[in-house]
Amino acid sequence: MGKWDRSELQAAHDRFIVAANESASSGSWTQWAEMFTEDAEYIEHHYGRFHGRREILAWISITMAEWPNSEMTMFPHDWCVCDEDTGRWICQIENRFNDPGDGGVYQASNITILTYAGKMQFSSEEDVYNPATFAPVVKAWMEASRAHSAGTS
Repeated sequence: MGKWDRSELQAAHDRFIVAANESASSGSWTQWAEMFTEDAEYIEHHYGRFHGRREILAWISITMAEWPNSEMTMFPHDWCVCDEDTGRWICQIENRFNDPGDGGVYQASNITILTYAGKMQFSSEEDVYNPATFAPVVKAWMEASRAHSAGTS
């Protein structure tokens, strides 16, 4: 039996999803960063390792404000597995771009591993993905954006 019961793990994960989506929509990542402990570690295979909530917040705020990341404002979870013994969540998360106007869905997935630390916070996150899968999505999204804006002018 794990340190935390399933209902607490589920509540923390549910709050994490809400915080991520609200932060992406607003552009302010403070609510999301506050889901981590002060000494949390964030491992992002393309950008590196970030230590502590403050460093995580600084990195995510800058990174998600840059184009094309700024156009990803939804992160639906396709599936998640909770390992109650370790307090870990393993999820496939879509990085979904805003609708360019054609009604299409443009997204690329990553695997996220979250480690729960108690008190509705996580001590670590690791995002695992193949950057090569993002490039075709960005290209298709850009083409759709251009086509739609050209057709509406």
